[in-house]
Amino acid sequence: MDTTYYDHGTAAERWERARMFFEAKDYAAAARTLGALVEEVPEQTGPRLLLARAYYHSAQLRRAEAELRVIVERDPVEHYARLMLGRTLERQGRHEEAESHLRIASALAGDFEEL
Repeated sequence: MDTTYYDHGTAAERWERARMFFEAKDYAAAARTLGALVEEVPEQTGPRLLLARAYYHSAQLRRAEAELRVIVERDPVEHYARLMLGRTLERQGRHEEAESHLRIASALAGDFEEL
């Protein structure tokens, strides 16, 4: 098996490495590290959400959208995933579709407009 720096080590070590790449704003390296990790532990929200964020920040918006939709489908009240999905759709010029996700994210955060 050919391993690279990105997929070397335990899941915990790769998670920490991905977070370091993300914090250093090396979003492509973070995504590369997280892709395999998400495949390995698809049920975990944290790695998938960070992967979506890495895709978003590296302008891989369709990939970000796909990851965020998985999270929202599994957990419809995941506030941050809803917010990110709305922002991702906005960046793609899909404002009408984004609006419903942004409204739900606001409601989940307790941000209700005054009547």
